[in-house]
Amino acid sequence: MNIIPINTVNSLDEIGKIGQSVLGNAKTDEGGLSFQSIFKDAISDVKETNETLEYEANRLATGETDNLHDITIASTKASLSVELFVQLRNKALEAYNEIMRIGI
Repeated sequence: MNIIPINTVNSLDEIGKIGQSVLGNAKTDEGGLSFQSIFKDAISDVKETNETLEYEANRLATGETDNLHDITIASTKASLSVELFVQLRNKALEAYNEIMRIGI
């Protein structure tokens, strides 16, 4: 097993390759999603909800709409997607730290 220093990992693709080399396969036994795809989906969801929030705020500021509830909904969705992403990151860091504590 090759040990790759964390400071040399530059992308999610490299993280997936590390997982495949350690586990043999990035998919779960039940045919579920890999951690890499879940993480990429969370990142794209954060970007998408942020764009929606900016769009709704722009519409409200320019007077194209007066529906305050649209911006409130977009703001809540953006906030929840960021919170989910932060929790995924925290769990990944916890798992990494736990693996590093394991003695060989």
